[in-house]
Amino acid sequence: MRVAAVIALALVALVACGPIGGSDGSHEIFVGALEDLVKQPDPAETRMRVKQASAAGFDALGLTTPWKPGQVDPDPGQVLLLKNVADAARSEGIRVFVSIFQYRNRDTPISDEEQQQFAEYSAGLARELPLIRDFIIGNEPNLNGFWFPQFDESGRSAAAPAYTSLLARSYDALKAVSPEINVIGGALAPRGADNPESARHTQSPTAFIRDMGAAYRASGREEPLMDIFAIHPYLERSAIAPSTEHPIGTSIGVADYDKLVGLLEEAFDGTAQKGGDVPIAYTEFGVQAQIPQSKEKVYENVDSPLGVDAVDEETQARYYREALALASCQKTVIGVLIFHLYDEPDLARWQSGIYYVDRTPKSSLPAVRDAAIKAREGKLECSDD
Repeated sequence: MRVAAVIALALVALVACGPIGGSDGSHEIFVGALEDLVKQPDPAETRMRVKQASAAGFDALGLTTPWKPGQVDPDPGQVLLLKNVADAARSEGIRVFVSIFQYRNRDTPISDEEQQQFAEYSAGLARELPLIRDFIIGNEPNLNGFWFPQFDESGRSAAAPAYTSLLARSYDALKAVSPEINVIGGALAPRGADNPESARHTQSPTAFIRDMGAAYRASGREEPLMDIFAIHPYLERSAIAPSTEHPIGTSIGVADYDKLVGLLEEAFDGTAQKGGDVPIAYTEFGVQAQIPQSKEKVYENVDSPLGVDAVDEETQARYYREALALASCQKTVIGVLIFHLYDEPDLARWQSGIYYVDRTPKSSLPAVRDAAIKAREGKLECSDD
């Protein structure tokens, strides 16, 4: 979510370090938060919230914006909100990423006409927002909550080929606006069942990446699909350390870098699309923190069972630092976005921010800020604790 796109890619090529287990040191990465609450109609309010991101040591912000079938022109209200953030972010040296996707799975762009509309909409946004050069296409298309259908009648993946087609169309449309735009693909959830007979259709990132590669190769396309590959490497629970690997199975966490690179190699090496050497961004990663009793009054559903998936703030800080240290020493990883900057007010949702819902800082913030600044400077070693 920042403006220095070409510089970031150059850093990946020139300053990157080796993967987990074979690192010769850390390299510079961007560090930020995915946070739509910075989008405000009042520019002054937007600046205040962007400054809070900067005060946390962040140099990146991720935003989302919705698309609906039939829409080819950006909504003026959304453009205003995004421009406010872009203007404020420029003054703070913050890079902005915009994730474009349908908020409802029933609006999934499946037909050629809808995919062309989506691509035109994406290009229109890029023209309206010249300060933003990073666009993420789709959100967790391997989950039926965001992409429907996941499987065809024979049980094969329907989502991966359709998403690959959308990514290709969007790539071409955005690059026609400016070759300096970074088109970011994937944005995959870290887990999935790969079972068309299950009640909820989901696919693992392992299967989805392979199916993307197969669809791309079958298409005969001679242009790339994306400049950066994104994934959301959440762990199964907040109490699980980011260093936890998944050597068996199809899930991908922060510590499964070698597995991820191997999948990208398998899917795309030997084609026009970079595979094992494509830059990787962790565009969502969150660790929920327990809400102290003194703050419960500003939250809702305090007795929600989902609220038990949380750790103390000291552990939250330690896990965020660990995730950043790992990412800093993974050769092709260029950055991490924490989900969120601010907690969500409903305890049935996510309390992974480093600010409470009333926007006061958590005790985890100083340690996260220190880790973020070191990671941005390439000084956060894998063993740094």
